[in-house]
Amino acid sequence: MQVTVLGNVAGEVSYGETANGVPMANFRLGCTERRYDRQRECWVDGDTHWLTVTAWRALAVNLIGSLSKGDPVLVSGRLKVREWGEAEAKRTRVEIDARSVGHDLTRGTTAFRRATGVRGQPPGAGGRPGAEPEAEAVPEWIVRAIRSRPVQQGEASGAPGTSEVSEGERGGGGGVALTGP
Repeated sequence: MQVTVLGNVAGEVSYGETANGVPMANFRLGCTERRYDRQRECWVDGDTHWLTVTAWRALAVNLIGSLSKGDPVLVSGRLKVREWGEAEAKRTRVEIDARSVGHDLTRGTTAFRRATGVRGQPPGAGGRPGAEPEAEAVPEWIVRAIRSRPVQQGEASGAPGTSEVSEGERGGGGGVALTGP
């Protein structure tokens, strides 16, 4: 099911790559309903719903340099509801496999920067057959941002399909955790 959800980025974006080198990023999204209470004549908050947003490839790379904790965003993608556990201990996790993510411009402004490269081709190839890439697949400024990001408590889940970048691979300072498909 395709959905579009409005909410706030609830934590820093986690970035990593699958074993096959496919870029992946995820973040938690908090969505709180606002409604007008006619009796009290004011706006009130409803329940907050928490979702995990996962992005792949170019979208994943672009999220790292674009989103920060607290940013208001619109997320469009495929809704997934995962359940696990036994009858009394049944757990549910709501996820969105993102196709598009953008800032909510009703709540602020943003400056758009076009990503380098042509869709489906490495940066610098410019769509020319046989052209050599002039830059690496993940720009250096993203690598620096990931390395300088402090590891947050509870970020590494240790769940099956999860891999972490070790301290030696990171170059110190930053933590990266990801969950594969």
